[in-house]
Amino acid sequence: MAAHCAHGKPCRMMADNDGSLAADASSNEKRPEDLQNCSSDALSPDVKAEGDPEGPSDPDKYRYIKEDLFTSEIYKVEIRNLPKFIGFNDLKKFLAKHSINPHKIKLIGKHTFAFVTFKNEEERDRAHKLVHGMQWKGQVLSVRLAKPKEDPILKKRKQEEGGAGQPASKRAEGDEEELPLSVQIANVVTPLWNFPYEEQLKMKEQEVVGVLQKLAKEIGSTNKAMLPWLFAQKGKHNKMCCPLEAIRPSPTQTEYRNKCEFLISVGADGEDKTIGFRLGKYKGGSCAVVGPFATCHVSAAAKTVVREFQKFIRTTPYSVYSPETYEGHWKQLTVRTTRAKEAMAVVFFNPQKLEEEDLNALKTSMRTFFTEGDGKDSGVTSLYFVRDGQRKSPNPEDLPCELVAGESCIHEELLGLRFRISPHSFFQVNTAAAAVLYSTVGDWAQLDQDSTVLDVCCGTGTIGISLAKRVKKVIGIELCQEAVEDAKVNAKLNGLSNVEFHCGKAEDVFPDILNALVSPSLTAVVDPPRAGLHPKVILAIRRAEHLKRLVYVACNAKAAMTNFIDLCRAPSNRVHGAPFRPVRAMAVDLFPQTMHVEMLLLFERVDYKSQEQT
Repeated sequence: MAAHCAHGKPCRMMADNDGSLAADASSNEKRPEDLQNCSSDALSPDVKAEGDPEGPSDPDKYRYIKEDLFTSEIYKVEIRNLPKFIGFNDLKKFLAKHSINPHKIKLIGKHTFAFVTFKNEEERDRAHKLVHGMQWKGQVLSVRLAKPKEDPILKKRKQEEGGAGQPASKRAEGDEEELPLSVQIANVVTPLWNFPYEEQLKMKEQEVVGVLQKLAKEIGSTNKAMLPWLFAQKGKHNKMCCPLEAIRPSPTQTEYRNKCEFLISVGADGEDKTIGFRLGKYKGGSCAVVGPFATCHVSAAAKTVVREFQKFIRTTPYSVYSPETYEGHWKQLTVRTTRAKEAMAVVFFNPQKLEEEDLNALKTSMRTFFTEGDGKDSGVTSLYFVRDGQRKSPNPEDLPCELVAGESCIHEELLGLRFRISPHSFFQVNTAAAAVLYSTVGDWAQLDQDSTVLDVCCGTGTIGISLAKRVKKVIGIELCQEAVEDAKVNAKLNGLSNVEFHCGKAEDVFPDILNALVSPSLTAVVDPPRAGLHPKVILAIRRAEHLKRLVYVACNAKAAMTNFIDLCRAPSNRVHGAPFRPVRAMAVDLFPQTMHVEMLLLFERVDYKSQEQT
């Protein structure tokens, strides 16, 4: 559960950007024809480091950028002279419109300048060349390279050594530290743990109400032709754009997670080589962890694996990895469990400069511990080792997994179907609630034996496979090759021959597949990661007028808002095809004890010919 990501959905098909598809004709942004006239001082690196009024004076504070690990801080620019009153989303959309893909954006002060980081030097330099000298809302933008911010751990240590350096507001937070560690970590990873479940559901449902009310306003401002229909909908549905059905609770409210990512670090109690959840955020200067044994959302099976793995690493001579010094080895333990009592453990280990002989000896001792030693009763059926050292990508899914012992995968049953799950493959973290979610998707899709289903961001194929027996054909699209292989196996496991899967970015694969389909009964189901679908996918959906119905599964409805708006906005020079409109919504609680909730939204194509606008 890296960074306490409660929704549990890795970035399987992360959009390169999620910018709006606003009509180009209304744009007032201009840039000079000759971008080579950039002034030389724009490339000057003498910019103060972010958050450091004096610039970098202590080299230790910036040591992390010299390590051979991924950090976007070394690919950072500062954009100055921004228009007044712009916000984060404004800048993000502006960059996306010009096909600029930032890794992070941070607006400073009164938002007259911003720091923007990128995944590599090429993207940074391209953004610098494009944006420098560009006009936006009457302002000529200036871009120059920026120095990285200092390491937060060392910054906090410096403040503590300086005595009164810590802000009073931070010192006042000491009350939290008086609570037992079990309560502190529960407040971090399951912030609603002490609320009655019915109250949790009400809070989440109200969150979705706010999303639908905001979407109603956005549709009204981006598609005037829908105003008569929209006015009627808002009058009937509490200012929402469509009816919201009652929230569906999770069948299980505790011990429901089938996947957790645990940090290996020093315990908040001072115990070395502890496996658990981070008590604070790294940017707050904390790497201390607390074991998961008192948390209510982690399964008993996963806790057993953690306990036994902790015993094992404490018998080894290798220390935990330190993001402060970039020394040490043990980094993370991912545990996946199933209701069939199978368990997968994937440990991430920085080899540093260890010889291959030492690494092989470590893997042998791990295998022995879990097959013959004290860990043989841990329940682990698949044991993996990942060398996580010179990472060139921010995604751990890009790292190869070495099978140390047991089976290569685990299996789960869902809706009477059997699914294979590999280390990097996506599978909903709450199996029982996923059954509720997928059953609802099937009901809303209005399928028959002539239907073709497009399952976008399909993971291991769960949604498409669960619908396959009702339809003529299912076509799945997924970025992760490992997940695609699982999906193909899963189709065979369940005796299905009308299912096919394609590997690639949705924005690259989806348009061609969609254009080749001529089925008169075509439905799309999209279940993207948090950032939503790439704008190219939305454009392809809008162009495909034979696609009449779309079921959108959103793990973060606020983040997907841009997609919702672009599906409904009026046609323009860039956005071709009749718009969609939302006709039905529901929240499904896949994440009890947290603020996260899954939202289903059914879109149907507007039929201008029949004028069915009410």
